[in-house]
Amino acid sequence: MSAGGDLAYRDLAVALAAGLLVGIERGWRQREVTTGGRVGGVRTFALLGGLGGMIGLLAQNYGIVMPAILLGGATITLAFGYAKSMSAPEDVSITSLVAALLTLSFGMLATSGHPALAMAAAAVVTMILALRSALHGLIQKLGEADVIALARFAIIAGAIWPFLPDTRYGPFDAWNPRQLWLVVVFVTGLSFAGYASSRIFGAAKGILATAAIGGAYSSTAVTALLSHRLRTDEAGHGTLSAGIALATSIMFVRVLLLTAIIAGFAFWPVLRLVGPAMLVGVTVALLMLRDRTPAATAEPTRPGNPIAILPALGFLGLVAIMAVAARWAEMSFGGGGALALITAVGVFDVDAAIITLGGISAVNIDLDLAGLSLGGAVLANMLVKIGVVIIYAGFKRGRNAIMALSAGAATLAGVCAVALFR
Repeated sequence: MSAGGDLAYRDLAVALAAGLLVGIERGWRQREVTTGGRVGGVRTFALLGGLGGMIGLLAQNYGIVMPAILLGGATITLAFGYAKSMSAPEDVSITSLVAALLTLSFGMLATSGHPALAMAAAAVVTMILALRSALHGLIQKLGEADVIALARFAIIAGAIWPFLPDTRYGPFDAWNPRQLWLVVVFVTGLSFAGYASSRIFGAAKGILATAAIGGAYSSTAVTALLSHRLRTDEAGHGTLSAGIALATSIMFVRVLLLTAIIAGFAFWPVLRLVGPAMLVGVTVALLMLRDRTPAATAEPTRPGNPIAILPALGFLGLVAIMAVAARWAEMSFGGGGALALITAVGVFDVDAAIITLGGISAVNIDLDLAGLSLGGAVLANMLVKIGVVIIYAGFKRGRNAIMALSAGAATLAGVCAVALFR
């Protein structure tokens, strides 16, 4: 048998498998219906996948007329069958009809040179169908503000960002519109994720959940919030301090992820510096959880604005300014000047420091120095957090949190010192 024939058998098998996969879910969903009462069950969907596969093969070898007739006949038959099945006024769902037409399409796709895509699409459709109850439950929990927030984020991430030019403009060619708008996508995405998590899991999950969610967005903001509660709450100091330590540990993870995405050339040097401090932070947070005294019942107020567009635009402005400054420093003083600036930026915002580093050419800087600059930025930010705890909670009530942050800062400072002077 020829290689082409082998591929045809394989693709036709994929078409049948795709139909069978969707059919299992549809058959299970209609398992209470008596035999013969279903328009399409597991066998019908498997055969629809096979029919789509045959249509694809016929179209490749014998022209379009016969496949078009088969496709039209199958579509009309499905539509007629499902129309007759909608006898009750409340039975107006066309989900199975759409699933059947998709299954037919998957079969055609499988034998048209895209078997992997056909199987992947069938798997995704099956998952969507299987999550019917969960998705309906989620819809019931949504309010108008949630839907508007989702639409806004879709516009920010899907309708604006992909169409921005991927080239440099502005002073010193420092601004890349697509990279800059990615900052807005990132900030609003984290804001929306935190809001959605609080809506799904509820504020009653406690301080640690708040710290973990908030730490993915702004560990400094979480530190300020929990430090204020350290001063006002009479109990739960261990849990509040552990929350501060946990938020800082999440910040380390965020730094590594952002570095890998935006400034990948500096990832391994940064991992060597930040990794030990992250482990220390997690260990200290776990140790602090031994103090299980409950905190006051009042939970932090859930953010009223799901999409933090104004903070995102403000952050965008900061990054744009820092990008110009970094390019100026790079052109005037070489890579070392830009790296020194990045370390200073970390006092205000570690994410801005990472994004600024991503805009510098890797050719002009030493990778170890790039890692040290980000390590210094993280260290400067941790020192700011210690100051925040002292200001909001005071030395006495904030002692445990100060010790936790100091342990991570000391570890990071020691590792950076060894890397600098070795």
